[in-house]
Amino acid sequence: MSMPAVADFARDFPILARPVRGRRLAYLDNGATTHKPEAVIEAESRFYRESNANIHRGVHWLSQHATDLYEQARERVRGLLGAARADEIVFTRGTTEAINLVAYSWGRANLRPGDEIVLTGMEHHSNIVPWQLVAGQAGATIRVVPLTDSGELRLDAYEALLGPRTRLVAVVHVSNALGTVNPVARMIELAHAVGARVLVDGAQAVAHQPVDVQALGCDFYAFSGHKLYGPTGIGALYARSELLEAMPPWQGGGDMIRTVAFEGSTWAEPPQRFEAGTPNIAGAIGLAAAIDYVAAIGLQRIADHEHRLLEHATAAVERIPGLRLIGTAPEKAGILSFVVDGIHPHDLGTILDAEGVAIRAGHHCAMPVMTRFGIPGTARASFALYNDERDVEALVAGIGKAQQMFGRRPHR
Repeated sequence: MSMPAVADFARDFPILARPVRGRRLAYLDNGATTHKPEAVIEAESRFYRESNANIHRGVHWLSQHATDLYEQARERVRGLLGAARADEIVFTRGTTEAINLVAYSWGRANLRPGDEIVLTGMEHHSNIVPWQLVAGQAGATIRVVPLTDSGELRLDAYEALLGPRTRLVAVVHVSNALGTVNPVARMIELAHAVGARVLVDGAQAVAHQPVDVQALGCDFYAFSGHKLYGPTGIGALYARSELLEAMPPWQGGGDMIRTVAFEGSTWAEPPQRFEAGTPNIAGAIGLAAAIDYVAAIGLQRIADHEHRLLEHATAAVERIPGLRLIGTAPEKAGILSFVVDGIHPHDLGTILDAEGVAIRAGHHCAMPVMTRFGIPGTARASFALYNDERDVEALVAGIGKAQQMFGRRPHR
């Protein structure tokens, strides 16, 4: 029996059956968050129905059972990322918290006046602002890799920025605003050659391609569950075990300590050292279910499907007069950012919504990208495994309607 087409798995996502504005929903805002399959919804619900208890500290059966489920989820994340050990995985609220964890734990312990942090011109705000805050406290300097007109990093400029003062490189794996897939393995190699550590923001990568942190060689890798068909409020940080062992806590509270006295406290071993308080247990279990779900389909199959859909959509929108793509790198994930002459992205998003098409409009928490291209924002369509050609057709038709409403030429 042949496997169903990837987009046929849309039936597993209950919300996609819900009409919006009286029309079939064409959900193209997956870069902001993905929808959840029934398996993930059920996993969270089942935990609260059958297994709810606090973890790690209880001697009773339910607590031990909940702990087992939580730690099994950690092992699922280890497998997703190809990490060597489960204790290299720290659960967080998502990519933003994971980056802040590294900034405030590793950064404050290791950055000194005159040190340099290298970022890129396509970073999400969550991979800029934490480093600005910590750099300001430490007296470190931020240096930025520029972009080409196609939305690629200038690797010659990147290599020139690296030097003996470089302590950290923080780079996005896949740009949320442009779709560019960065050559992170080569960037990591170059950074390590000057003794720098590397953090990779994988928020837009893990749902769209296989990731192997050992093959990449990165020191830190962060992602969010809600962009991987999992729950909101859960994500993870991968960090090399020797780094985690040397890093101090960044939050204090229960379960991150070994001993507590008023004279002083001692810390638990990683990863518990970085998971203060009661964690999002149900979220971790839901994330494990999401990982199992995409693994059953196959991440490479999903990547291939989204690439074909991106090519189809790119060709379709390029035929629309007055539309300009922002981000035309040869290596792209399923993200299509564009502007339309005479129509503000927010107006375009509103008109598309009336047609049942959900996109994102604005700066996408990547204001330096918009500044680089001289625009206030873009309209962004982003694809997932459940999207198909009908969604692209609805997008193109909606853009045409917006052009007619604004007195612009309709698309050919």
